[in-house]
Amino acid sequence: MKKRAILMAAVGLFAAVAAQAEKAKNPIIWADVPDPSIVRVGDAYYMSSTTMHMSPGVPIMKSTDLSNWEVVNYAYDRLVENDKMNLENGQNAYGKGSWASCIRYHNDTYYVSTFSSTSGKTHVYSTKDIEKGPWKAVEFSPSLHDNSLFFDDDGRVYMISGGGRITLTELTEDVTGIKPGGTSKVIIENGNAVFGPDQQGGLGAEGSHMYKVNGKYYLFLIASPRQWFRTVLLYRADNIEGPYEGKVAFKDQGVAQGGLVTAPNGEWFAYLFGDRGAVGRIPYLVPVKWEDGWPVIGVDGKVPETLDLPDNSKGIYGIVASDEFERKEGDPKLPLEWQWNHNPDNKNWEILGNPGRFRITTGRVDKDVVSAKNMLTQRTFGPVSSASTCVDVSNMKDGDVAGFIALQSKYGYVAVKMADGKKSIVMVSAQGRDPEEVEAVPFDGKNAYFKIDCDFRNQTDRANFYYSLDGKEWKKIGSTLRMSYELTHFMGYRFGLFNYATQTVGGYVDFDYYRIAEEITPVN
Repeated sequence: MKKRAILMAAVGLFAAVAAQAEKAKNPIIWADVPDPSIVRVGDAYYMSSTTMHMSPGVPIMKSTDLSNWEVVNYAYDRLVENDKMNLENGQNAYGKGSWASCIRYHNDTYYVSTFSSTSGKTHVYSTKDIEKGPWKAVEFSPSLHDNSLFFDDDGRVYMISGGGRITLTELTEDVTGIKPGGTSKVIIENGNAVFGPDQQGGLGAEGSHMYKVNGKYYLFLIASPRQWFRTVLLYRADNIEGPYEGKVAFKDQGVAQGGLVTAPNGEWFAYLFGDRGAVGRIPYLVPVKWEDGWPVIGVDGKVPETLDLPDNSKGIYGIVASDEFERKEGDPKLPLEWQWNHNPDNKNWEILGNPGRFRITTGRVDKDVVSAKNMLTQRTFGPVSSASTCVDVSNMKDGDVAGFIALQSKYGYVAVKMADGKKSIVMVSAQGRDPEEVEAVPFDGKNAYFKIDCDFRNQTDRANFYYSLDGKEWKKIGSTLRMSYELTHFMGYRFGLFNYATQTVGGYVDFDYYRIAEEITPVN
């Protein structure tokens, strides 16, 4: 009997561990998916996010369980045609482009709104089919900061926007602009006032998301007191124009900015994000209950480590993906996991078959890698991630540099450089103020293999760079990059494939594949 009891206890423990393993874990996506906005339509959830200077922009992600997400579309292909987004005349849109978006569903139509200092406009995109499009795009002035699109029960349409001072702006019924003579008023003079007089001076309340529940209006904001700890603020009112009463609604691990979503079974969640160093701003889900007419966020006021939702351990693979660059007839040229660094020059890149490869041809002379056109990128991801590629460099010209980058303001890359008719494999680090060629190795081959490992565990934020002559035996090159989340780029690190000219245009390289992994090379 004793042995049987021990056996049954062991079986029970195993079952409990297995059940725990099957649960979703926070963060819900360990990658840069900031400023999330979520809507549920039927059994499907759709989320929009911020990718700033990347094109296409405002990614649309889909989930059927709130745990596992995949990119299914983008709200726009190119935000605007100007020198900043096109990397022309020495200008760029790093850290700008389009910022926090809002996704809503009304009268069988999906709406995504965003704003941009690069265009100076507020942008609204709408479609009947969010996964296939087409999208209708409208824009108007001014650029309404961190706007939340809200359709009221009486048919009126509003945007709630601002930083610190929150404004209600009425739009036309067709959501094409600001309504002449419509409501325009400040509804919250100082969102941070709920912190008290001694806690002013941090991030002013912003990131508006408005909801109507049981006849009351609820406005979610992100803010921080003087100590700079991102916090959820919540305001409610009986009338959309106010008056509003507010409170500090959630303060744990700096997880904030977002709003509410309900599951088909009636459960409530808050979707929020947390700043997590160089990997970026990553989304969390937090259960919500209602008490005394207020949503209460968290489990005992905390972000839970696990959620009663399906396992999300492989959910990252709807956001990032390997690519052999093989395409069947009818396939898109690029899967949706890819984004260009700024608007691409479509004349100078192509996907070639038999075997599949991605070609970048230089179309102009550039001074450095962050000025280069046609850099193709994907997110890095945590807790650790590795990516590798193989590039045919036999058609480079003098002054060309082609390779693989960990992209942010303080970037690092491994590449082939051609100078005076000779090639070398180089590692370049922009750890300091100016990029530095840390190491160079002579190279006379046709194919160069590159790999970058990223370690984000406990915000270690280190990247190491490798090269190989056969894709099997890897050699570390250069220095370890101490990755840093810089507001100059305002996004988590990205893996990027690039080729640029410093002397003569017309050289080209072919990338044979891009492969990602969830493990890195052990470092002694």
